Amino acid sequence: MKIGNIDLTPPFALAPMAGMTDTAFRRLVKRKGGCGLVVTEMVSSEGLVRGIDRTLEYAEYTEEERPVSIQIFGGDPDKMAAAAQIVEGMGADLVDVNMGCPVPKIAKHSAGCSLMREPAHAQAIVSAMARAVKIPVTVKMRAGWDDREINAPDLARRMEDAGAAAVAVHGRTAAQSYSGSSDWDLIDRVAAGLGIPVFGSGDCIEPAQLVERLARGPVSGVLVGRGALRNPWIFEQAAAIRRGDAARDITPTERGQFLLEYIDLLLDERLGEADGFRHVAPGEGVIEPAPARGHHRWVINKLRALNSWYTKGIDNGSHLRVAINAADSIEHLREIVREFFAAGAIAGRAAHSEPRPQLSLR
Repeated sequence: MKIGNIDLTPPFALAPMAGMTDTAFRRLVKRKGGCGLVVTEMVSSEGLVRGIDRTLEYAEYTEEERPVSIQIFGGDPDKMAAAAQIVEGMGADLVDVNMGCPVPKIAKHSAGCSLMREPAHAQAIVSAMARAVKIPVTVKMRAGWDDREINAPDLARRMEDAGAAAVAVHGRTAAQSYSGSSDWDLIDRVAAGLGIPVFGSGDCIEPAQLVERLARGPVSGVLVGRGALRNPWIFEQAAAIRRGDAARDITPTERGQFLLEYIDLLLDERLGEADGFRHVAPGEGVIEPAPARGHHRWVINKLRALNSWYTKGIDNGSHLRVAINAADSIEHLREIVREFFAAGAIAGRAAHSEPRPQLSLR
Protein backbone atom coordinates (compact mmCIF):
# COMPACT_ATOMS: atom_id res chain seq x y z
CA MET A 1 0.00 0.00 0.00
CA LYS A 2 1.25 3.48 -0.88
CA ILE A 3 0.07 6.99 -0.05
CA GLY A 4 1.82 9.23 -2.52
CA ASN A 5 5.34 7.85 -2.55
CA ILE A 6 5.14 6.64 1.08
CA ASP A 7 5.17 2.86 1.40
CA LEU A 8 2.92 1.59 4.20
CA THR A 9 3.69 -2.08 4.69
CA PRO A 10 1.90 -3.77 6.40
CA PRO A 11 -1.27 -1.72 5.70
CA PHE A 12 -2.13 -1.36 9.39
CA ALA A 13 -1.94 1.99 11.18
CA LEU A 14 -2.10 3.26 14.76
CA ALA A 15 -4.92 5.79 15.06
CA PRO A 16 -4.47 9.09 16.90
CA MET A 17 -6.08 9.14 20.34
CA ALA A 18 -5.78 12.32 22.37
CA GLY A 19 -3.82 11.84 25.58
CA MET A 20 -3.00 8.23 24.74
CA THR A 21 -0.94 7.70 21.58
CA ASP A 22 2.04 9.84 22.59
CA THR A 23 5.49 9.36 21.09
CA ALA A 24 6.50 6.88 23.82
CA PHE A 25 3.51 4.64 23.11
CA ARG A 26 3.97 4.93 19.34
CA ARG A 27 7.64 3.93 19.56
CA LEU A 28 6.84 0.84 21.61
CA VAL A 29 4.12 -0.21 19.15
CA LYS A 30 6.50 0.21 16.21
CA ARG A 31 9.11 -1.92 17.99
CA LYS A 32 6.66 -4.80 18.17
CA GLY A 33 6.36 -4.85 14.37
CA GLY A 34 3.46 -5.04 11.95
CA CYS A 35 2.48 -1.35 12.12
CA GLY A 36 2.93 0.45 8.81
CA LEU A 37 2.03 3.97 9.98
CA VAL A 38 1.61 5.93 13.21
CA VAL A 39 -0.38 9.15 13.55
CA THR A 40 0.29 11.70 16.28
CA GLU A 41 -2.29 13.00 18.70
CA MET A 42 -4.25 15.82 17.09
CA VAL A 43 -2.44 19.16 17.06
CA SER A 44 -4.02 22.60 16.89
CA SER A 45 -3.28 24.48 13.66
CA GLU A 46 -3.60 27.73 15.63
CA GLY A 47 -1.06 26.51 18.18
CA LEU A 48 1.39 25.43 15.47
CA VAL A 49 1.20 28.74 13.65
CA ARG A 50 1.66 30.67 16.89
CA GLY A 51 4.51 28.40 18.05
CA ILE A 52 2.89 27.45 21.36
CA ASP A 53 5.16 25.06 23.28
CA ARG A 54 2.39 22.72 24.42
CA THR A 55 1.21 22.31 20.83
CA LEU A 56 4.72 21.61 19.58
CA GLU A 57 5.08 18.93 22.26
CA TYR A 58 2.13 17.01 20.79
CA ALA A 59 3.82 17.09 17.37
CA GLU A 60 7.12 15.59 18.57
CA TYR A 61 8.19 12.31 17.04
CA THR A 62 11.36 10.25 16.64
CA GLU A 63 12.98 8.65 13.63
CA GLU A 64 12.02 5.12 14.64
CA GLU A 65 8.33 6.04 14.29
CA ARG A 66 8.59 6.56 10.52
CA PRO A 67 6.58 6.74 8.45
CA VAL A 68 4.76 9.19 10.70
CA SER A 69 1.76 11.44 10.10
CA ILE A 70 1.07 14.56 12.14
CA GLN A 71 -2.65 15.19 12.53
CA ILE A 72 -3.85 18.79 12.73
CA PHE A 73 -7.23 20.35 13.39
CA GLY A 74 -8.75 23.72 12.67
CA GLY A 75 -11.35 25.52 10.59
CA ASP A 76 -9.44 28.28 8.79
CA PRO A 77 -8.08 27.28 5.34
CA ASP A 78 -5.16 29.71 5.46
CA LYS A 79 -4.06 28.66 8.95
CA MET A 80 -4.48 24.99 8.12
CA ALA A 81 -2.31 25.48 5.04
CA ALA A 82 0.31 27.34 7.10
CA ALA A 83 0.21 24.61 9.75
CA ALA A 84 0.66 21.97 7.03
CA GLN A 85 3.79 23.80 5.89
CA ILE A 86 5.12 23.74 9.47
CA VAL A 87 4.41 20.00 9.65
CA GLU A 88 6.28 19.53 6.37
CA GLY A 89 9.16 21.59 7.76
CA MET A 90 9.30 19.31 10.79
CA GLY A 91 10.04 16.43 8.41
CA ALA A 92 6.79 14.49 8.83
CA ASP A 93 5.94 12.03 6.08
CA LEU A 94 2.26 12.98 5.91
CA VAL A 95 -0.12 15.58 7.31
CA ASP A 96 -3.59 14.44 8.39
CA VAL A 97 -6.74 16.54 8.82
CA ASN A 98 -8.99 15.75 11.76
CA MET A 99 -12.62 15.69 10.60
CA GLY A 100 -13.62 12.99 13.06
CA CYS A 101 -13.30 14.40 16.58
CA PRO A 102 -16.77 14.68 18.15
CA VAL A 103 -15.63 16.50 21.31
CA PRO A 104 -17.69 19.72 21.62
CA LYS A 105 -14.73 22.01 22.45
CA ILE A 106 -13.21 21.02 19.07
CA ALA A 107 -16.36 20.68 17.00
CA LYS A 108 -17.85 24.03 18.05
CA HIS A 109 -15.00 25.89 16.33
CA SER A 110 -15.77 24.58 12.83
CA ALA A 111 -13.15 21.88 13.33
CA GLY A 112 -13.14 18.16 13.92
CA CYS A 113 -16.32 16.36 12.90
CA SER A 114 -18.31 19.58 12.53
CA LEU A 115 -16.47 20.08 9.23
CA MET A 116 -18.52 17.17 7.88
CA ARG A 117 -21.54 19.48 8.18
CA GLU A 118 -19.81 22.03 5.92
CA PRO A 119 -18.58 19.96 2.94
CA ALA A 120 -17.64 22.95 0.77
CA HIS A 121 -15.67 24.54 3.60
CA ALA A 122 -13.96 21.22 4.36
CA GLN A 123 -13.04 20.89 0.71
CA ALA A 124 -11.56 24.41 0.70
CA ILE A 125 -9.38 23.54 3.69
CA VAL A 126 -7.95 20.39 2.10
CA SER A 127 -7.47 22.14 -1.24
CA ALA A 128 -5.49 24.96 0.43
CA MET A 129 -3.33 22.43 2.27
CA ALA A 130 -2.69 20.27 -0.81
CA ARG A 131 -1.53 23.35 -2.73
CA ALA A 132 0.72 24.46 0.13
CA VAL A 133 2.79 21.30 0.68
CA LYS A 134 4.49 18.51 -1.23
CA ILE A 135 3.88 15.77 1.36
CA PRO A 136 0.59 13.83 1.10
CA VAL A 137 -2.45 15.34 2.77
CA THR A 138 -4.87 12.82 4.26
CA VAL A 139 -8.24 13.13 6.00
CA LYS A 140 -9.75 11.28 8.97
CA MET A 141 -13.55 11.42 9.11
CA ARG A 142 -16.56 9.63 10.57
CA ALA A 143 -19.68 8.23 8.94
CA GLY A 144 -21.34 11.61 9.43
CA TRP A 145 -22.63 13.96 12.08
CA ASP A 146 -25.62 11.84 13.15
CA ASP A 147 -28.08 9.31 11.69
CA ARG A 148 -29.75 12.06 9.65
CA GLU A 149 -26.46 13.36 8.24
CA ILE A 150 -24.43 10.36 7.08
CA ASN A 151 -22.38 11.84 4.27
CA ALA A 152 -18.98 10.12 4.33
CA PRO A 153 -19.25 8.83 0.71
CA ASP A 154 -19.93 12.32 -0.68
CA LEU A 155 -17.42 14.07 1.56
CA ALA A 156 -14.71 11.53 0.74
CA ARG A 157 -15.18 12.21 -2.99
CA ARG A 158 -14.87 15.91 -2.29
CA MET A 159 -11.64 15.26 -0.38
CA GLU A 160 -10.22 13.32 -3.31
CA ASP A 161 -11.19 16.15 -5.68
CA ALA A 162 -9.50 18.64 -3.33
CA GLY A 163 -6.20 16.76 -3.53
CA ALA A 164 -6.29 14.40 -0.55
CA ALA A 165 -3.99 11.41 -1.05
CA ALA A 166 -5.98 9.09 1.24
CA VAL A 167 -8.90 9.11 3.67
CA ALA A 168 -9.69 7.16 6.82
CA VAL A 169 -13.28 6.51 7.85
CA HIS A 170 -14.48 5.58 11.32
CA GLY A 171 -17.85 3.94 10.77
CA ARG A 172 -19.67 5.74 13.61
CA THR A 173 -21.29 9.17 13.60
CA ALA A 174 -20.20 12.01 15.85
CA ALA A 175 -23.44 11.59 17.80
CA GLN A 176 -22.56 7.95 18.50
CA SER A 177 -19.07 8.80 19.75
CA TYR A 178 -17.89 5.25 20.66
CA SER A 179 -21.30 3.69 21.32
CA GLY A 180 -23.00 1.22 19.00
CA SER A 181 -21.06 -0.40 16.18
CA SER A 182 -18.83 0.80 13.38
CA ASP A 183 -20.59 0.54 10.00
CA TRP A 184 -18.10 -1.33 7.84
CA ASP A 185 -20.59 -1.63 4.97
CA LEU A 186 -20.52 2.17 4.76
CA ILE A 187 -16.72 2.17 4.94
CA ASP A 188 -16.58 -0.30 2.07
CA ARG A 189 -18.94 1.90 0.01
CA VAL A 190 -16.63 4.86 0.56
CA ALA A 191 -13.61 2.82 -0.51
CA ALA A 192 -15.38 1.45 -3.60
CA GLY A 193 -16.18 4.96 -4.78
CA LEU A 194 -12.67 6.43 -4.60
CA GLY A 195 -9.46 6.12 -6.56
CA ILE A 196 -7.28 6.88 -3.52
CA PRO A 197 -6.54 4.53 -0.59
CA VAL A 198 -9.11 4.28 2.19
CA PHE A 199 -8.43 3.17 5.76
CA GLY A 200 -11.31 1.66 7.68
CA SER A 201 -11.62 2.07 11.43
CA GLY A 202 -13.76 0.88 14.31
CA ASP A 203 -14.30 -2.24 16.43
CA CYS A 204 -11.03 -3.96 15.53
CA ILE A 205 -10.10 -5.52 18.86
CA GLU A 206 -8.74 -8.91 17.80
CA PRO A 207 -5.85 -9.28 15.32
CA ALA A 208 -7.90 -11.57 13.07
CA GLN A 209 -10.43 -8.76 12.62
CA LEU A 210 -7.81 -6.56 10.92
CA VAL A 211 -7.08 -9.27 8.38
CA GLU A 212 -10.76 -10.00 7.83
CA ARG A 213 -11.53 -6.33 7.17
CA LEU A 214 -8.86 -6.21 4.48
CA ALA A 215 -9.99 -9.46 2.89
CA ARG A 216 -13.71 -8.69 2.80
CA GLY A 217 -13.78 -5.52 0.75
CA PRO A 218 -12.12 -2.64 -1.06
CA VAL A 219 -10.41 -0.92 1.89
CA SER A 220 -6.66 -0.52 1.49
CA GLY A 221 -5.77 -0.49 5.18
CA VAL A 222 -7.06 -0.67 8.73
CA LEU A 223 -6.67 2.05 11.35
CA VAL A 224 -6.68 0.80 14.95
CA GLY A 225 -7.16 2.87 18.10
CA ARG A 226 -8.62 1.30 21.23
CA GLY A 227 -7.62 -2.22 20.11
CA ALA A 228 -3.96 -1.18 20.23
CA LEU A 229 -4.34 0.37 23.69
CA ARG A 230 -5.61 -2.98 24.92
CA ASN A 231 -3.06 -4.98 22.95
CA PRO A 232 -0.01 -3.16 21.53
CA TRP A 233 0.96 -6.44 19.80
CA ILE A 234 -2.21 -6.45 17.68
CA PHE A 235 -0.33 -5.31 14.56
CA GLU A 236 2.41 -7.91 14.96
CA GLN A 237 -0.23 -10.62 15.43
CA ALA A 238 -2.30 -9.44 12.45
CA ALA A 239 0.76 -9.38 10.20
CA ALA A 240 1.51 -12.96 11.23
CA ILE A 241 -2.03 -14.09 10.41
CA ARG A 242 -1.83 -12.32 7.06
CA ARG A 243 1.35 -14.30 6.28
CA GLY A 244 -0.48 -17.52 7.10
CA ASP A 245 1.15 -17.99 10.50
CA ALA A 246 -0.53 -18.27 13.88
CA ALA A 247 -0.70 -15.17 16.07
CA ARG A 248 1.55 -15.88 19.04
CA ASP A 249 0.36 -15.51 22.61
CA ILE A 250 1.76 -12.57 24.58
CA THR A 251 3.21 -13.61 27.93
CA PRO A 252 2.57 -11.84 31.26
CA THR A 253 6.28 -11.03 31.37
CA GLU A 254 6.04 -9.21 28.02
CA ARG A 255 2.98 -7.32 29.16
CA GLY A 256 4.75 -6.15 32.29
CA GLN A 257 7.89 -5.22 30.38
CA PHE A 258 5.85 -3.05 28.02
CA LEU A 259 4.63 -0.93 30.92
CA LEU A 260 8.11 -0.69 32.46
CA GLU A 261 9.56 0.46 29.13
CA TYR A 262 6.70 2.93 28.73
CA ILE A 263 7.52 4.42 32.14
CA ASP A 264 11.19 4.78 31.18
CA LEU A 265 10.38 6.45 27.85
CA LEU A 266 7.97 8.86 29.52
CA LEU A 267 10.62 9.80 32.08
CA ASP A 268 13.10 10.51 29.29
CA GLU A 269 10.59 12.32 27.11
CA ARG A 270 10.09 15.56 29.01
CA LEU A 271 13.59 15.64 30.41
CA GLY A 272 14.93 15.87 26.88
CA GLU A 273 17.00 12.70 27.12
CA ALA A 274 15.43 10.89 24.17
CA ASP A 275 17.33 11.16 20.89
CA GLY A 276 15.89 12.32 17.61
CA PHE A 277 12.95 14.50 18.64
CA ARG A 278 11.81 16.78 15.84
CA HIS A 279 10.80 20.38 16.54
CA VAL A 280 9.86 23.27 14.25
CA ALA A 281 13.44 24.53 14.18
CA PRO A 282 16.56 24.13 16.31
CA GLY A 283 16.03 25.88 19.61
CA GLU A 284 12.34 26.56 19.01
CA GLY A 285 9.53 24.80 20.80
CA VAL A 286 11.77 22.75 23.10
CA ILE A 287 9.86 21.84 26.23
CA GLU A 288 11.58 22.87 29.42
CA PRO A 289 12.12 20.02 31.90
CA ALA A 290 9.31 19.83 34.42
CA PRO A 291 10.22 19.77 38.11
CA ALA A 292 10.99 16.16 39.03
CA ARG A 293 8.05 15.81 41.37
CA GLY A 294 5.55 17.21 38.86
CA HIS A 295 7.05 15.16 36.08
CA HIS A 296 6.77 11.94 38.08
CA ARG A 297 3.12 12.70 38.82
CA TRP A 298 2.57 13.23 35.09
CA VAL A 299 4.08 9.81 34.35
CA ILE A 300 1.89 8.13 36.96
CA ASN A 301 -1.18 9.84 35.48
CA LYS A 302 -0.20 8.62 32.00
CA LEU A 303 -0.04 5.04 33.33
CA ARG A 304 -3.45 5.47 34.93
CA ALA A 305 -4.93 6.59 31.61
CA LEU A 306 -3.35 3.77 29.60
CA ASN A 307 -4.31 1.09 32.10
CA SER A 308 -8.00 1.91 31.84
CA TRP A 309 -7.61 0.18 28.45
CA TYR A 310 -4.50 -2.00 28.82
CA THR A 311 -5.95 -4.05 31.67
CA LYS A 312 -9.17 -5.00 29.87
CA GLY A 313 -9.30 -8.76 29.44
CA ILE A 314 -6.40 -9.40 31.84
CA ASP A 315 -7.14 -11.65 34.81
CA ASN A 316 -7.43 -9.45 37.91
CA GLY A 317 -6.94 -6.39 35.71
CA SER A 318 -9.10 -4.32 38.04
CA HIS A 319 -6.60 -5.03 40.84
CA LEU A 320 -3.82 -3.55 38.74
CA ARG A 321 -5.89 -0.46 37.94
CA VAL A 322 -6.63 0.16 41.60
CA ALA A 323 -3.00 -0.34 42.59
CA ILE A 324 -1.66 2.01 39.90
CA ASN A 325 -4.22 4.63 40.89
CA ALA A 326 -2.77 4.47 44.41
CA ALA A 327 0.89 4.69 43.33
CA ASP A 328 2.73 7.53 45.07
CA SER A 329 6.13 7.38 43.32
CA ILE A 330 7.81 6.04 40.20
CA GLU A 331 9.52 3.26 42.15
CA HIS A 332 6.20 2.29 43.72
CA LEU A 333 4.70 2.24 40.22
CA ARG A 334 7.45 -0.05 38.94
CA GLU A 335 7.08 -2.32 41.96
CA ILE A 336 3.35 -2.66 41.33
CA VAL A 337 3.89 -3.61 37.70
CA ARG A 338 6.68 -6.10 38.45
CA GLU A 339 4.71 -7.81 41.23
CA PHE A 340 1.47 -8.04 39.29
CA PHE A 341 2.91 -9.53 36.12
CA ALA A 342 5.36 -11.80 37.95
CA ALA A 343 2.35 -13.27 39.78
CA GLY A 344 0.55 -13.58 36.45
CA ALA A 345 3.48 -15.44 34.91
CA ILE A 346 3.58 -17.88 37.83
CA ALA A 347 -0.17 -18.39 37.58
CA GLY A 348 0.09 -19.06 33.84
CA ARG A 349 2.68 -21.80 34.36
CA ALA A 350 0.69 -23.37 37.18
CA ALA A 351 -2.80 -22.95 35.71
CA HIS A 352 -3.30 -26.65 35.03
CA SER A 353 -1.83 -27.96 38.25
CA GLU A 354 -2.62 -25.68 41.17
CA PRO A 355 -4.86 -22.75 42.19
CA ARG A 356 -3.95 -19.28 40.93
CA PRO A 357 -1.96 -17.33 43.57
CA GLN A 358 -3.52 -14.26 45.13
CA LEU A 359 -1.92 -10.95 44.16
CA SER A 360 -0.90 -8.71 47.03
CA LEU A 361 -0.61 -5.19 45.68
CA ARG A 362 -0.32 -2.48 48.30
